[in-house]
Amino acid sequence: MNSGRQILKCRDDRQPITFCGAADAGDGQSFTLNEGVSCSWAKTDEVFGPETLRPRIEPWLTALFQSEHLALLVGSGLTHALHRMATGTALPGMTTGQLGIFDTEIAAEAKRVAAAAGRKEGNIEDQVRVANELLRGLEVLASTQPPTSDVCEQVKRLGHGLRVLLGEFASTILKGETGIVSAGAEQRERTFNYVVSFLMSFASRSGTRDRLQLFTTNYDRCIEAAADAAGLRLIDRFVGSIAPVFRSSRLDVDMHYNPPGIRGEPRYLEGVARFTKLHGSVDWVDSDRTIRRFGLPLGAADVSPYLMAPGLSGSTAMELMIYPNASKDRETAAYPYVELFRDFAAAACRPNGTLICFGYSFGDEHINRVVEDMLTIPSAHLVIIAYDDRLGRIMQTYERLGRHAQVTLLIGDHLGDFETLVDNYLPKPAIDRTTFRMAELLKARWGTAQAVSSGASDAGAPPGSQSQ
Repeated sequence: MNSGRQILKCRDDRQPITFCGAADAGDGQSFTLNEGVSCSWAKTDEVFGPETLRPRIEPWLTALFQSEHLALLVGSGLTHALHRMATGTALPGMTTGQLGIFDTEIAAEAKRVAAAAGRKEGNIEDQVRVANELLRGLEVLASTQPPTSDVCEQVKRLGHGLRVLLGEFASTILKGETGIVSAGAEQRERTFNYVVSFLMSFASRSGTRDRLQLFTTNYDRCIEAAADAAGLRLIDRFVGSIAPVFRSSRLDVDMHYNPPGIRGEPRYLEGVARFTKLHGSVDWVDSDRTIRRFGLPLGAADVSPYLMAPGLSGSTAMELMIYPNASKDRETAAYPYVELFRDFAAAACRPNGTLICFGYSFGDEHINRVVEDMLTIPSAHLVIIAYDDRLGRIMQTYERLGRHAQVTLLIGDHLGDFETLVDNYLPKPAIDRTTFRMAELLKARWGTAQAVSSGASDAGAPPGSQSQ
């Protein structure tokens, strides 16, 4: 996408509408339709801005957010936006590192895998995935060799390189958290105010609606920190207070209340959401054949000191549950991620449901397959909000899915900008029954006024005439 180009498709748009910044306006808030583009809500060469876009986008999103089932998938775009807002600098990237052995071969395979997934270059996830596969193959060969053999030495060197690489990766994640929490008080407060409004726009659902299902591919804890600041309680698969343990069983523990004077089913308590980190987290560790969440402060400099706690002895960066993890066999490698992806599929693929993707670039095929299956349900709807589409994966996915009537697009450095989105286009971050009552009251008064006016006209009309 060119800088300043916006893509919008919502409501009755039959195809994506593209527009860009007006030539004589440098405020970033004035736009004109691209050449050859026509739509029902703007004329060719007409300059428009948020005052035209908001009445079109906000009511549509408000209606979608009140679907029977609502799921939100958050990608790395959120962390990038928060880090930029708090520090004014870019978030540290997921760059590859050196393993000390087979670096050339691993880099070549990681690049091939990334290209097959639509990414230009392999990132550290691709590198770790390939290194794990290679390590497992070498371990199979080494099982029949003496400890002093070359293969056994290669296993030791590659295993050590993986531990170092994963430790550096975890430090990079923590560095991003540190940048946000150590920003100036004013910037930090403003950042968290925005992310709280962002989350509550989705989580503000009445007690008769299903819970918000919140999913993220991020390893950091920015969402958890924002939920704490918002007073939003997150329900996940971890059970326990001191050292929470990941449970495979789907625990339907929830919070309900009985409305006074109303008999029947209890209603959901407000301010609660279900939360799933699809790719694991920097504070999850595989210890004693269980997945535990250990006490890692937000923005800590290093994970190693916190892995020395009793019960986690012997754990290193190799045991961190960062996808793809460093497990040694397929059965363990599939756990706990297979449970998390099952939760995502179960939440997304439901009738009368809406899935919102924010800051997700559609680079994970295991997630894209679920989205594709979801759209086979006619009453399901997909909303894609992104700051850009540099690699073209979003629009390629949109064209490939083919179910354009079930997709809403908000793409661009204006429509997908985090601050602009919260300020102008997201629904009010509250359960606003007062507005509904006011609208009903004004409608009733307007109808009464019309009836009185019509009656007065009839009273003054000549006999035999009819009021039109």
